[in-house]
Amino acid sequence: MENQTLVKEICPTTTQTWVKEGALLVDVRENDEVAELAYDVPNLLHIPLTQFEERFQEIPKDKKVVMVCKSGGRSLRAAGFLVNHGYENVVNMQHGIIRWVQKGFPTKGNTASVLGTDGGCCASSSCC
Repeated sequence: MENQTLVKEICPTTTQTWVKEGALLVDVRENDEVAELAYDVPNLLHIPLTQFEERFQEIPKDKKVVMVCKSGGRSLRAAGFLVNHGYENVVNMQHGIIRWVQKGFPTKGNTASVLGTDGGCCASSSCC
């Protein structure tokens, strides 16, 4: 069996602290998702997961990096990819922008799609 390094995960509150200390957020959601609702932080890089293998070198190895997406699954995959490609200062933010919005952290755009007020999959709190 191939050796795999586990990815460290942090919560949105810890992510806020990391951002204030200069960490880079890398959002792997697709363009349409980011156009609807985006993280509002100073150090943000958007690389859709569908382009990630071609563009991951844009992520600096000398900075703390927090991988983010909508719920934490895609960003976890991307973080694992980075760890397996020699990145040491990378973590995944658990629960993605869904929890970020629930905590009241800064965003740009329409939060209805993640707060469940649009009748989508997260209309009930049981899935989040």
